[in-house]
Amino acid sequence: MASKIAPLFMRTAAVRSGCRAVSQQNRTFTVAAARQSDVLMVHRNTPDNNPSIPFKFTPENEAIITEILKRYPPQYKKAAVMPVLDLGQRQHGFTSISVMNEVARILEMPPMRVYEVASFYTMYNRTPVGKFHVQACTTTPCQLGGCGSDAIVKAIKENLGIKQGETTPDGLFTFIEVECLGACVNAPMVQINDEYYEDLTPETTKSLLDALRASVGDASKAPKPGVQGGGRQTCENSKGITSLTSEPWGTETTRADL
Repeated sequence: MASKIAPLFMRTAAVRSGCRAVSQQNRTFTVAAARQSDVLMVHRNTPDNNPSIPFKFTPENEAIITEILKRYPPQYKKAAVMPVLDLGQRQHGFTSISVMNEVARILEMPPMRVYEVASFYTMYNRTPVGKFHVQACTTTPCQLGGCGSDAIVKAIKENLGIKQGETTPDGLFTFIEVECLGACVNAPMVQINDEYYEDLTPETTKSLLDALRASVGDASKAPKPGVQGGGRQTCENSKGITSLTSEPWGTETTRADL
């Protein structure tokens, strides 16, 4: 009997040992601050974000909303929820619960439907962010392009003195990591508010952040979006034209039989 039990016990122990060995090999591929599910989907009242804080659109933005609603049939005005939410975020600084409730009232839709949209799209910041929202792309093209996004992230952290998911004490900068922003040919790059800053190096990244800091008191010092450090315009080849350098072929070359 003992001889029958022993092999079974040993096999069970081996399986458990193997499971432990496998579990110890798990690792993540990013060092970014984790964004737990409750941060994305759950609202909890805070002193600066609760339903008792009033919010109304300015007369200028109300006029813009009127123009936006003209794009949709009256019975489908709720289709304007995304641009109106964006307008509210730009006015208030972030998409607070009060902003969402006011959008629901204007569009005559259940507040829950607005919450669903705002919690699904990461373009809506449901917690306060700094004046400059620094979003560093760290997906594969930016990891491999130029100096690599790791060097850019390190430069940002050194210049701002904060980590991913944090805001500077003066409220000027919020820094997060994001997924692909679609400017892969100009990697590495970051998005700051609505603008793209591309072909970055650690040096140009720090200069960019310094210029943004200086622009708070003098708007003329605001850095120009796009490629930083020169070398090329937009996404053209930095080495110049390398293909299609001769006159296009005609049928006399491609179809001599004609």
